[in-house]
Amino acid sequence: MTPSPLPPDAGDGVPADKGERIAKRLARAGLCSRRDAERWIAEGRVVVDGQRIDTPATLVTAASDIRVDGNPVAAPQRARLWLYHKPVGLVVTAHDPEGRPTVFDALPRDMPRVVSVGRLDLNSEGLLLLTNDGALARRLELPSSGWTRRYRVRAHGQVEQAALDRLRDGVVIDGIAYGGIEAHIDRQQRSNLWLNVALKEGRNREVRRVMAHLGLGVNRLIRVAFGPFTLNDLPAGAVIEASPRLVSQVSGDADVDASGRKPGWARPKPRDDRRRPGRQKARHNSGGSAGTRAERGGKRPGGRP
Repeated sequence: MTPSPLPPDAGDGVPADKGERIAKRLARAGLCSRRDAERWIAEGRVVVDGQRIDTPATLVTAASDIRVDGNPVAAPQRARLWLYHKPVGLVVTAHDPEGRPTVFDALPRDMPRVVSVGRLDLNSEGLLLLTNDGALARRLELPSSGWTRRYRVRAHGQVEQAALDRLRDGVVIDGIAYGGIEAHIDRQQRSNLWLNVALKEGRNREVRRVMAHLGLGVNRLIRVAFGPFTLNDLPAGAVIEASPRLVSQVSGDADVDASGRKPGWARPKPRDDRRRPGRQKARHNSGGSAGTRAERGGKRPGGRP
């Protein structure tokens, strides 16, 4: 069967019975992001029903024989999402040309292939979302999703709250326009101060660059929340899976609010056994559900920094 490319002006809103774009299918299979899929196709690595394709707009169905580098592509899995506490010293990339250790090298061996939702740089730590669905990752990391990223920031120097308040209207640094940022001083410790920072764009090294613009040198950066997911007391290097119910909420078609919650989202009532002695704590690759844990606020990672 010959692959069917979409008309030039067609978007992703294609009727289900017509199939789906090959780039989206590869992403849903957990192989890569859509961007990576487009690169693979341009490199001639993708074959559909015996024909090498050259456009990511090619439509495929459940009956299509899809191969990458000669290997058959498995049927898409249900979308899954994990919360990972990234420690300092790991890069968020599948292959680092400098040979530095990566997040994916550190994950448990029985984890499926996953991609990250956005990134944290080498010297940043805290919450990193991982998913087996590249299309979902792309959707959640886009600024248009409205998801708020929250950070605890330790910086060297001094700044007035009034200067931080002006960041709400955005700032232009070296010709790059950054969107509105909420930043508040938590406490001052001699030459260091702790800040609470919230933003929605999450550009590369955005927090560090904006703080440097204000004369502050960031020496610790911890992401404590991404949309409705919070780090709480998840140990560094540990990973837990979000509940299927919560994943279904965030991957649905309905819009989410500024905190990442869909309209009508309600915080679950505490269970009677939530604080009983001996309650199982999150552990490395626990495989357990993080739904209730991720949905509620909690103490800062490792206590007060």
